[in-house]
Amino acid sequence: MQNLISLRDDLNQELETAFKDGKLPTSQVKEWLQQVEEVMLQMNLIHEGMIANNNSKRKFCGWFLNYRQRCRLGKKMVRALNDIERLNKATNFPRGMVAKNHPAPTVEHIPGPLIEDQTTATKTLAQLMELLNDDEVRRIGVWGMGGVGKTTLVKSLNNKLRAASMQPFSVVIWATVSRNFNLRRVQTQIAERLNMVVKSDESVEGLAIRLHQRLEKEKNFLVILDDVWEEIDLDHLGIPQLEVHTGSKIILTSRLLDVLRGMKTDRAIKVDKLNDEEAWELFSRNAGEVVCLEHIRPLAESIAKECSGLPLAIITMGKAMRGKKMVKLWKHALSKLQKSVPFVSGIEEKVYNILKWSYDTLEGSNIKSCFLYCSLFPEDFSIEASELVQCWLAEGLIDEQQSYEDLVISGISLLENLKDSCLLEDGARKGTVKMHDVVRDVAKWIAWSLEDGCKSLVQSGKELSEISEAEFLNSLKRVSFMNNKIRTLPNCATQCSEASTLLLQGNPLEAVPERFLQGFQALRVLNLSGTRLLSLPLSLLQLNDLRVLLLKECYYLEELPSLDRLSKLQVLDLCATRIRELPRGIEQLSQLRQVNLSRTHCLKNIPAGTISRLSALEVLDMTLSDYHWDVREQLKEGEATFEELMNLQKLVVLSVRLKCIPSLGIEVPWIDRLRRFQFFIGEQANSLPTRHAKRRVTISGLNLSEEWIGGLLSNVKSLVLNHCWGLNQMLETLTIDSTSSFIGLKSLTISNSNSSLRPAGGCAAHYDMLPNLEELYLDRLTYLESISELVGHLGLRFSRLKIVEVARCPRLTDLLPYGSFILALPSLEEIKVSFCDKLEELFRYCSGHNSTPEPVVPSLRIMELKNLPKLRTLCREWESWPRLEHVDVVKCNLLRKPPLTIQNVNAVTLHLGE
Repeated sequence: MQNLISLRDDLNQELETAFKDGKLPTSQVKEWLQQVEEVMLQMNLIHEGMIANNNSKRKFCGWFLNYRQRCRLGKKMVRALNDIERLNKATNFPRGMVAKNHPAPTVEHIPGPLIEDQTTATKTLAQLMELLNDDEVRRIGVWGMGGVGKTTLVKSLNNKLRAASMQPFSVVIWATVSRNFNLRRVQTQIAERLNMVVKSDESVEGLAIRLHQRLEKEKNFLVILDDVWEEIDLDHLGIPQLEVHTGSKIILTSRLLDVLRGMKTDRAIKVDKLNDEEAWELFSRNAGEVVCLEHIRPLAESIAKECSGLPLAIITMGKAMRGKKMVKLWKHALSKLQKSVPFVSGIEEKVYNILKWSYDTLEGSNIKSCFLYCSLFPEDFSIEASELVQCWLAEGLIDEQQSYEDLVISGISLLENLKDSCLLEDGARKGTVKMHDVVRDVAKWIAWSLEDGCKSLVQSGKELSEISEAEFLNSLKRVSFMNNKIRTLPNCATQCSEASTLLLQGNPLEAVPERFLQGFQALRVLNLSGTRLLSLPLSLLQLNDLRVLLLKECYYLEELPSLDRLSKLQVLDLCATRIRELPRGIEQLSQLRQVNLSRTHCLKNIPAGTISRLSALEVLDMTLSDYHWDVREQLKEGEATFEELMNLQKLVVLSVRLKCIPSLGIEVPWIDRLRRFQFFIGEQANSLPTRHAKRRVTISGLNLSEEWIGGLLSNVKSLVLNHCWGLNQMLETLTIDSTSSFIGLKSLTISNSNSSLRPAGGCAAHYDMLPNLEELYLDRLTYLESISELVGHLGLRFSRLKIVEVARCPRLTDLLPYGSFILALPSLEEIKVSFCDKLEELFRYCSGHNSTPEPVVPSLRIMELKNLPKLRTLCREWESWPRLEHVDVVKCNLLRKPPLTIQNVNAVTLHLGE
């Protein structure tokens, strides 16, 4: 036996050395070692039996019984000695008999929940599988907020690969990174997956070299790194360059999009929250059959909805309520959830703290406070980004010394940072953001638990009808009662001396008591938008620190007290109020930066010199205001003139209505300084939607033959001419007098005109005057027969044209001639034509160009043709539109051949209407 033990020890020592080199024993060696262990166990049992037998001699027992026990032990001893002899002889296998580089299994199953019943997750999984088959994609990012199911998704991907009949990778490796990243720990996970032994004294550099060499031997590998919080150098980790190792890929999951960008992912897929049906299914599965009870189900559905599609919250709440049949327990749970209180065991640890990690990782000045500020708004509320930035500015969270442009950039940067960290998401409308309901609960919980004076009272969107005086505390920093049903406020001096923000918008308030605002001495933001106020109290003037006063859509508000004492006011929003004139004392506000007077339909008077004294003014928005600015030539005594605005050195955003076209000349430096402007010229000029509204001029109801618009055209991106006449003469003047093309114009709209567009006296430009035109809209042009009339005047080539829309042009016979001025329309993506009774063809091919093989519109994606009774052909018989995606044809009864080919028929959505 001693000899056998020595042989075993020698072999184990040899195997330990081989094991460190990633080698494993053969099955023969493993079988011999196992038998040795069994014999040693048997010998130990025999030895113990002998000792027990010897001890039994001292006791009074029959000698026969003792004899039988000794016989049994003897037989066991004989069998054990035979095994020992056999094993001693069986050691003649060659030393070093080990399996070199033992292959790891291709895919290892990773336990995790199933997602087959979740449509949203299944679609995302299908996207991931497609990317794995895309040779151009090597690094794939999966991102989303904490608890949304990123890990579950990639686990499902791993297990789906394991079940695949054809394995796309020679090995799939899973490693969890986690927030406290440890390079050695991640390397060890990868090494163990590859059956490599990590030496205790081995450096991370040495292990990286060995991992790199091992992975280089794989035909193609997939590495899944889960829960990544910071950029990882893959070289330091030991992963070969994916650009060189063809076919290999890496998947990274993170809640931080910036991390994925830093690691140069080719594609980043966002994991969305569950829809209502999926959320209810998941909640029911975790809560059990109790949710089917008639008196429980409505409460259970409300609780599931409060989790807002976040799987982690749904699972935690479902398990917490499992089997509970008392209605009062469900009501209590729902009430606490609605108040953002982490009452259920596990909610704080499993949900709130996990989401708080995203908050803790925020880096940068005041970004955490900016995030917490968003929790003041109601659940699922789309917050205007511009309004949010105004409030951050007022609170001192953004440097107020920045210019307006820098403020916009800073605000966008902060919002994008929060969105990339999955703490904010896009709102329902463009220019808005919103906060996931569970993230909002976490933000409120964080704000209330802080000890640095950031406590907030948030009672927004709860259908409250009144406010209790007891709710106001001196320790509060921010107060929000927005979007309730509050009609009256406490008629007392509230005790909120530290509060810097008060949000009361969206309530049917009819008055603000005089004493109410006296308790808000430190107020910087006051929002009373959307209320029914007729006037404001004089106590408003005691808010000496007020920076932002928002009164948007106070439809009954007719006047304000004098504002001269609000010396720090920076933002004043009077949009859609009934004011007839500007508030008294406004000219004294030397720090006023933004004024919104849009939709002030009753505004009739702006005294001369009032606006021009606002030396800090950066934004003046008077879109759809009833006030029309005069020009100096038509000056009325005491009235402000458009020329006053040119003296505002900091003005960068301007939207106003004018009675006539100002005489600006060709060089207008002050317009160049404007970041955005909209001029609505003419009594009836109104705002119309366009993608190029940042620098737009709309002219309506004017005789353009008597006006010079060249100075405006040299600066605009969008020009709208509506109900104007003298268009032919205007185009002729532009052709003759212009010394350069109007390179900035990207959108041109001409509508409601009886003027001809035909060139007069052969006058036509010899170069393209609108070389960057992208959109052309023509509507209700009585005499237009072809767009070639416009082409002839301005020498248009349409090389960048993307959209053409023509409607209600009764004499139009074709859109464009092909082969004269126009030799190609390479960028045109959309054609929409409707109600043109004489239109017979889209393109009129000039002599010699009908047989040209190239398609006229190779990039066309969308075509809509409606109510064109004489339209017969769309293109030449052999012509194809390879990128066509959508065709909508309605009441084009003579059209026989849709533009479908074998190449595009499967990709086109075709709608043929009666």
